[in-house]
Amino acid sequence: MAATTLPSALALPENGVCPITEIPVTQLPAGSSATIVALHGGSGFQRRLRSVGIREGKTLRMVASHPFAGPLVIEVDRKQITIGRGMAQRVAVVKAL
Repeated sequence: MAATTLPSALALPENGVCPITEIPVTQLPAGSSATIVALHGGSGFQRRLRSVGIREGKTLRMVASHPFAGPLVIEVDRKQITIGRGMAQRVAVVKAL
């Protein structure tokens, strides 16, 4: 079997630590963009988010984060969606570079 090589943009740095880490969408500052990489929850949770356009591979933008553990407003496919912090905590994203 032939060895597969990664393009240089995807190769790990010399120290072997991947610089891209997933974070919950709740940690994004307002105005920043990120790509959704995982929905950590059961099938009902995933179905609910996917029905409003929140799914893996989509790019989202944090519009607003309300204070005192209030909901978040995110934008996906030019639609603004408000979700609670509990749900948002289980949406994993990777910040856009």
